[in-house]
Amino acid sequence: QVQLVESGGGLVQPGESLRLSCTATGTIFNTYGQGWYRQAPGKQRELVTVITSDGNTNSSDAVKGRFTISRDNAKKTVYLQMNSLKPEDTAVYYCYADLSYYDDPFIQRKIHWGQGTQVTVAS
Repeated sequence: QVQLVESGGGLVQPGESLRLSCTATGTIFNTYGQGWYRQAPGKQRELVTVITSDGNTNSSDAVKGRFTISRDNAKKTVYLQMNSLKPEDTAVYYCYADLSYYDDPFIQRKIHWGQGTQVTVAS
């Protein structure tokens, strides 16, 4: 089975930076896409940024120019570098991965989610 384990959240002041990490465990065959969503209190979950299997990225207008998604395939980890953080970036951040994995005796494909990590931006 595959799990996504997130880390890196915390409390920062406006203008500061944070880097979130999301590491996959288990035997993975292919990754079709990865990304980050966030959910602020009282709001719906929204897409923040994605990276495709061939490395193309896209981000929401709210974070474009401030947040960067990247990945290290050898470490099975995707990162979210967040710069110039604003109070409105406060949310629980969730990573996801659309991937195929070994589920004895089959190979399955499924979207997996991380457990969520809290990011709070306040002075």
